[in-house]
Amino acid sequence: MNIDLILPSARRACVLAALAIASATPLLVDAEVRSPVLLINEDAATAKVTVQKLRGNISVLMGSGGNIAVYTGAHGKFMVDAGIAVSRPRVEAALDSTGSVPLKYVVNTHYHWDHTDGNEWVHQKGATIIAHENTLKRLTSGTRVIEWGFYFPPMPKDGLPTEIVNTEKTMEFDDETIVMRNYGSGHTDTDLSVYFKKADVLHVGDIWWNGHYPFLDNGAGGSIDGLIRWVNACLEVSGPHTIIIPGHGEVSDRAGLTEFRDMLVSVRNSVAQAKHQGKTLAETVAAKPTASWDAKYGDFLISPAFFIQLVYMDV
Repeated sequence: MNIDLILPSARRACVLAALAIASATPLLVDAEVRSPVLLINEDAATAKVTVQKLRGNISVLMGSGGNIAVYTGAHGKFMVDAGIAVSRPRVEAALDSTGSVPLKYVVNTHYHWDHTDGNEWVHQKGATIIAHENTLKRLTSGTRVIEWGFYFPPMPKDGLPTEIVNTEKTMEFDDETIVMRNYGSGHTDTDLSVYFKKADVLHVGDIWWNGHYPFLDNGAGGSIDGLIRWVNACLEVSGPHTIIIPGHGEVSDRAGLTEFRDMLVSVRNSVAQAKHQGKTLAETVAAKPTASWDAKYGDFLISPAFFIQLVYMDV
């Protein structure tokens, strides 16, 4: 099942337990619990993939890891993120439902497997893969994400990006202008946003987990301050009518992203104050600096305590 949807209670409990142990005792995670990556992959293998039509021939596919955007032009399709590979039959069927033209491009918003794992098969269908230069580096070398208790091996050659974005790249694709931007490190050091200018639709990847506390990949250049900077940059380029696609959660708008930014700033400042006062991590967690936000953001994969820990490590 898509990690931005609610997992069955038993499976969700296992994932939360895995995350808790991974964050507290990363050296023991492989021996004590199964990585949440494996559990999420099992759900993705059978999860339904839905298609939500937006505007300007853009649809979002939900159900395979991160949200996938598809622009269908007269001569081809332009895809944002590739989902989890085990979801291929359902992602491929959903993709086909958006039109009969061939797939031409896929952009990776960052290197995490739930956004890049499908790279190999979409490339084999004809897509050129576009990504930030650090995504190419991490997919080429392989990466261990300690908090997830999992080592991601190097991507097969067919799944590697061949067109690289450093800071910004603009493409004219059929009747649409597509702008890909990097604002430095944010959720990771590999992030890209993708803006469909004519349709006024912005995909921000895992810069935004709508309705959930986000994962900060501190080991791959992510940080709370970088994430806040990224969200502010995305707000600056969006307008009152911009449709914003988060990496996880429901499609929303500028108001929703603004509230998410306010949450990030509030938690960051409260945790930083506690840490600078000499409070330990345990004391900071016990003080519940996320309390006013937990009802909306705290009931999924990244628990309040885990999010506080990620922020505490970084401020």
